[in-house]
This record gives sequence, structure tokens and C-alpha cells, in this order.
Amino acid sequence: MQHIPLRRSDIEVMEMSDVQKYGEEFQRVTKDGFEASVRSFGEVNKGFQAIAATLVDYSKKSFEDSTRAFEQLAGAKSFEHAWEIQSQFAKKAFEAYVAHASKIGEMYVDLASTAYRPVEQVVAKTARKGA
Repeated sequence: MQHIPLRRSDIEVMEMSDVQKYGEEFQRVTKDGFEASVRSFGEVNKGFQAIAATLVDYSKKSFEDSTRAFEQLAGAKSFEHAWEIQSQFAKKAFEAYVAHASKIGEMYVDLASTAYRPVEQVVAKTARKGA
């Protein structure tokens, strides 16, 4: 095998193509990361809107239930009857709160999972390219 000497200009061209290749790869990864961030922020926005709508619905229902309980208390004929109305209201309000808190907790977990998914996909794609 014969050794062919490389000229300085040949080495510079090879180095330049490597730099260009890495630069293009960097641009692609940066673009993919930015697009994933935008999709992730979109998912976060949708999730917070859903949570806000759920909170509004719960607040309306809670206000209506409180108003109804107050009206019943105002019409109570005895202390025992008022005590019974208040006890029932407190029990229902607590059960509704616990159910709502559980639902909101699940919504936050789903929000985190959904918002992370676009980033996870880009990281996996980049890891496969690097391997």
C-alpha cells in the first residue's frame, strides 16, 4: 500500500466538513428542543385551563350547596333541626372536597406527564442519534 501525503488544504477541507456537520447537528437538536418546548408549554396551558374550569365548577357547586344549607338553617324550627342540617351539610361538603381534591391531584399528575412527553420524545430521539 502506497502512502499518499495529504496537503494542508486537504486537511482543512476535512476539518471544515466535520465542523459543518457538527454545526448542522447542533442546529437540528436546538430546533427540535425548541419545538418540544413549545409543544410542552401548549400542553401545560391546556392542562391549566382544564384545572381552572374544574375549580370554577366546584366553586359554583360549593356556593350553591352553601346557599341551600343556609336557607335550610334559616327555616329550622329547633336547635336540634339546625344541628342536623349543619351536620349533614358539613359531611357532604367534606366528601365533595375530598373527591374534588383527588380529581385535581389526578389532573396535575396527568398535566405533568403530558407536558413532559414532547421533551421525552426529543431526548430519546437525540439519544438514538448519538448512539
